[in-house]
Amino acid sequence: MEWNFESAEKLAAALRAGDVTSAELTDGAIAAIERDDAAINAICVKDFDRARDAAREADRARARGEDRPLLGIPVTVKESYDVAGLPTTWGMPQHRDFVPAEDALQVARLKAAGAVVLGKTNVPVGLQDIQSFNPLYGATNNPWDRTRTSGGSSGGSAAALASGFGALSIGSDLAGSLRTPAHFCGVHAHKPTLGLVATRGMVPPPGPALPAELELAVAGPMARTARDLTLLLDVMAGPDPLTHGVAYRLELPPARHERLADFRVLVVEDHPYIPTGAAVRAGVNRIADVLAAGGARVDRHSPLLPDLADAAELYRLFLFSGSAARFPVGELAQLRSRAAELSPDDRSLEAAVLRGMVLSHADRAAADHRRELLRHQWRQLFAEYDAVLCPITPTPAFPHDHHPDPLKRVLDIDGTAHPYFDQLVWAGVPTLPGLPATAVPTGRSAEGLPVGVQLIGPMYEDRTPLKLAELLERETGGFRRPA
Repeated sequence: MEWNFESAEKLAAALRAGDVTSAELTDGAIAAIERDDAAINAICVKDFDRARDAAREADRARARGEDRPLLGIPVTVKESYDVAGLPTTWGMPQHRDFVPAEDALQVARLKAAGAVVLGKTNVPVGLQDIQSFNPLYGATNNPWDRTRTSGGSSGGSAAALASGFGALSIGSDLAGSLRTPAHFCGVHAHKPTLGLVATRGMVPPPGPALPAELELAVAGPMARTARDLTLLLDVMAGPDPLTHGVAYRLELPPARHERLADFRVLVVEDHPYIPTGAAVRAGVNRIADVLAAGGARVDRHSPLLPDLADAAELYRLFLFSGSAARFPVGELAQLRSRAAELSPDDRSLEAAVLRGMVLSHADRAAADHRRELLRHQWRQLFAEYDAVLCPITPTPAFPHDHHPDPLKRVLDIDGTAHPYFDQLVWAGVPTLPGLPATAVPTGRSAEGLPVGVQLIGPMYEDRTPLKLAELLERETGGFRRPA
């Protein structure tokens, strides 16, 4: 039997039943990587010798009667996570020789749960692109169409899952970096509630790996099935023991509902800053139709929905507020001069970027207050609804575009060019308020490319969008192997 595309849940059951060994699963995954990854380039750092050792130890542990959540299951890890003995570069050539001595906290949790780490997956330079390519490891191709990107910045992880290279992967998300690659490659991903998953050891090299309370970014799980997302999130969730104590674990509330018919879902197709392409709009509506057919309450409009334009502007402000902190004094002065020339009525995304880069302390305090007001609006919405269904990006995976100046790239949406980075506005919808969001496959575009959508849930109620994703997967079929 071929095991490479089975879910982690099924692999765990097969391992418990004695139908397969971890050594066999690991050898099968390695064989698939060696056979197929030259064309995909998902696994940028291989760790096969240690993986085989870990698999044999997992089999010995099982023979001793041990049973941990991921015992013996092959997985991959995004390159940005420290793995002791392997390079952590974030795709930056100047850090090619940086090799951390300690595992990132999430890698340690994977190993403690019994997972077998096959290697690390490719990323863009500094994790700062919607594609995954860098001068050290090259470009990761989409398994559905190698002329197209797998997404970024967790693009290597999504491509690995779609190719059968391990059952699970861990990534991160600041601007859709879990959700966009999942959407582009036809797999599942979950952006947890802000702060739910500790991130120590996922830090730009050379570190140091310290506990951190991030204001937008999260670490999270990727998988081929929704149930596997929950399995992996349960391993990853919880604060850093360095700051909260070893025994402390955060208990998430259960999903609000167990039946599709009980869910109340608000469907949002349109964003004021960028059009939604026909393929993604069709994907949103496929899921909306499944919800309606299952008896769920499906609304298309609500006065409770926060102002998406205002939220997008504020998201850009936060996203870029720290980027100019280490600029030379002369460059900062030029930025301040340009920002001062902006009209108060200029609400463009470009203006928000510029304002964010020169944000004063007083303006930052005002921005923090605006975000808290936004969070309260979302709390009011989730008193009426259980989830919001909306796009992740306006299009399926786009062709590789490695123009050295990202500001000169464009995104083609149904024949019309739009600024490349404007596609991030949908990613920012749950990111700015810190809400959980689950990326789910919806089917294929007319060109045969995967299309995904996101299910946004209430803060710290991650199990609600995850359960909804699981219920939808039963109706849609979820992940399909690339043709």
